[in-house]
Amino acid sequence: MDNFDRQILALLQQDATLALKDLAEAVNLSTTPCWKRVKRLEEAGYIRGRVALLDAEQLGLGLSVFVQIKTQHHDSRWLARFAETVTAFDEVVEFYRMSGEWDYMLRVVVADIAAFDRFYKKLINSTEGLSDITSSFAMEQIKYTTALPLKV
Repeated sequence: MDNFDRQILALLQQDATLALKDLAEAVNLSTTPCWKRVKRLEEAGYIRGRVALLDAEQLGLGLSVFVQIKTQHHDSRWLARFAETVTAFDEVVEFYRMSGEWDYMLRVVVADIAAFDRFYKKLINSTEGLSDITSSFAMEQIKYTTALPLKV
């Protein structure tokens, strides 16, 4: 990966709808070499997809909840079942296996406390082996970005 590739990625992170002509111009390439680089970056997995970022507040999904989970189970079969269950919930937008005190962390996006309560009940009723769950409600979003820090 060279500086052209990093510039292309940085620009696409900001606006994936950029026309190829505009993208090529911005990085000082002609359109064909730029297109080839974008294709190569996609095929190599640097570009996983192109999406529209939606406004959760406008869609009535203004509550972000960070859910931390402890379990007594650490075998691969239990994790596979747990991961399958959790990833099936539309409300879960991020899901991590953690180091430290908590085993897993979820970011859950819902409309309100009542919607979170319904989610919570579905989670605990569909998952065996959870020993402790704690939830923290985001009061204010200070920074949110999907852009990764690239050295351009």
